[in-house]
Amino acid sequence: MQLSIKVLGEGAENLSRLLAKNPNNLYDREEKGNRIRLVFTSSNEKEAEAVIFVTPDPVELVRNSPGIFDITQYINDREFVVSSLFCSYIRTALGTALNGKPKEEFIQWVDHHFEMEIGFGPVASRLSDQKIHELFEPLGYLVEIERGEADYSFNLKQKSSARYLKLKGRITVQQALRHLFILIPVLDNYKHYFIDEKEIEKIQRYGEGWLDEHPLRSYIIEQSLRFKELINKVPISPSIATENKVNDDVSAPPKIRLNELRYQAIIDKVESLPFHQKIVDFGSGEGKLSVRLGMVPNVQEILAVEPSESSQLRALERFEKAAGKDQFVCPTPIWGSLFYYDKRLRGKDIIILCEVIEHIDEFRLPNIMKTIFSEYQPNALIVTTPNREYNAVYDMDENIRHADHRFEWTRGEFKDWCETWVSSFPYSMHLQGIGQEYEEYGFPTQMCTFVRKEGAI
Repeated sequence: MQLSIKVLGEGAENLSRLLAKNPNNLYDREEKGNRIRLVFTSSNEKEAEAVIFVTPDPVELVRNSPGIFDITQYINDREFVVSSLFCSYIRTALGTALNGKPKEEFIQWVDHHFEMEIGFGPVASRLSDQKIHELFEPLGYLVEIERGEADYSFNLKQKSSARYLKLKGRITVQQALRHLFILIPVLDNYKHYFIDEKEIEKIQRYGEGWLDEHPLRSYIIEQSLRFKELINKVPISPSIATENKVNDDVSAPPKIRLNELRYQAIIDKVESLPFHQKIVDFGSGEGKLSVRLGMVPNVQEILAVEPSESSQLRALERFEKAAGKDQFVCPTPIWGSLFYYDKRLRGKDIIILCEVIEHIDEFRLPNIMKTIFSEYQPNALIVTTPNREYNAVYDMDENIRHADHRFEWTRGEFKDWCETWVSSFPYSMHLQGIGQEYEEYGFPTQMCTFVRKEGAI
C-alpha cells in the first residue's frame, strides 16, 4: 500500500518542509509493529515527490481477533490495500502537514496552492467509478482510475474491486491530506477500528472548510460513522440545517432495512406453508433469522447450521437472550456445511438458504442442490439471493455487493436456474421479490420457494 504526493512549480522544494522530512534521508519507522517508510524521489525548485509505503505485520492484523479459528483471517485484503488501516499507520508520519505546523520560517507555504498529483492504491471499494468521481471532483480534482495489468486465465479482473486512483488539482498540501484522511475510509469496504465520538472530532477537524459544502456530505458522514447515534451528533452549518428542516418530511415513515424485509418475507412464507414444524436454517450466521423462526407458531424444531465457530458463539448468546420469551422454540446449533451430507437434516419440512448461494462458487452449486433435492428431500426449500440488476440503484455499475460474493444473478439468470431444478426433481416453484421495486431493475432481493409435489417418491 502506498501514497505518492507530487508538487510542481514555484516553491516545490518546500514539500519536504511541510512534511517535516529531510528529502535526502529515508524516513523508516515502526508503528505498532508495522513498517512505515517515506522517501523523496525528487526535490528541487520545480518538482518534488514524496512516496510513503506501509508494510503491515500480517500476524499483528489478526492478533486478538474474535475470529481466530476462522480461515477468513487468512483471506483478507488488509495487508495490501490503502484503507482506514493505512491512514492510521501514516498519521504520525504526516502529522506536521496535517496540522499545518511546520517550522516558523516555512509557515507561509501552508496556505500555498501547488499544482499537485496524488496517487494511491490499490483501494478495495464497492463504489462505482462514477461515485468515486463524485467524491473527489467537487473538491477540484481531475480523477483518473486504473485497474491492475495482471493477466488472469479466468474472469477475475472485471469482478475485482481493486483500483488505483490518481488525483490532479491545484491545492494546498494540508488540505489534500485532510481530504484523503476522510475520503479513503469512505472508499474502504471495511473499518478496522472501533468507531466512537473521537471519529466525529476527526471529521470536524479534517473536514473544516470543505465538508459542509460537499454535495455528498451526508453520504460521507454516514460511511465514516456507520452508526445512527453518532451520525446525529455531527454538527452542521446553519444554512444546511435550514435546508434540511425545509426538506425534512416528519410524517414520512422510518425506512426499514433490507435485511429486516428479507427476514419478514421468509417468516411470512414459512407461516403460509401448511407444514413448518421442522426447519433447517442453513448458513444461519449469528442466528438472527433462527431467532425469528423460533417465534413462529407451531414450529417444533429449528436446526441452525453454520460453519463459523465465532458466528455460532454469537448466535448462542442471541438464543439465550430470547429463551425467556413465551412460546419460543430455541434453535439447536449445528456445526456443518452444505458441502457435507448430514443425515440429521433429512426429511425436514423446510430448508432455508437465506443469502447463502452467492457465497459459493457457482460450479459447486449443482452438487449441493442434488444433495438437497435427492437426499434431504425437504417439503419446501426457500432460497434468497441478490438481484444483480438492482446494483445500478446502489450506483455500483456491475460490481457485486459484497467482496465475499462469488457471483450475483440477474432476474433472468435466477429464474433459469430455478427452472432447471424443478425440471429435474419433483418440485414446483414460486418466484417473488423483496424490498423496494424499481420498474427497470426489479427488487433488490429475489426469492424462490420450491415445494415438493404430493405423492413424490
